[in-house]
Parts: sequence; structure tokens; C-alpha cells
Amino acid sequence: MKTALLPVLLVLALSACAQPEPAPARDAAAAPVVGGDRDAHGCIGSAGYQWCQRSGRCERPWELAQAQGLANTAEAIDTWCALPPTPARK
Repeated sequence: MKTALLPVLLVLALSACAQPEPAPARDAAAAPVVGGDRDAHGCIGSAGYQWCQRSGRCERPWELAQAQGLANTAEAIDTWCALPPTPARK
């Protein structure tokens, strides 16, 4: 019985020492970083943000429309954001 168990143990011991096949290298250009699509102003388009000149920051159009009482359309948001920034009150 012991002699039949010896070859099995030998095979298990040798297979444990074998090195696993290395994982294929990932191409950095093929796998974009999540949130890595920032525009010139730093707005993350995939998260719904776009630059608004009037507020001077990245805005989500639907949130801006609700906060400013605008129609939730691209035209209304673009028109509102295209206006010059309002001066700060003192």
C-alpha cells in the first residue's frame, strides 16, 4: 500500500513546484483608466460633467438646469453657460 502511494505523492510534490504561466501583459492604451477622460478644464465627461464658463467650474447639465430653473436641454444649458461670469458681490 505504501509503494502505491509513493508515486502519487511524488507527482503532487513536483506539480507544486511548477511555476504558473505568466498572465498576458495588458496594453495600457487598450484599457483606459476609469475617470481618465478629463477635458482641458479637468471636467470628467464620462461622469456627466462639462465646463461652464459662467459658473467657472465643471457642472452636470441636469443638476445645473434644476438649480438655475433652466429647461433641461443642451441649448438652454449652453446658452446659460456661454454668458460671462457674474461678478462676485461685496
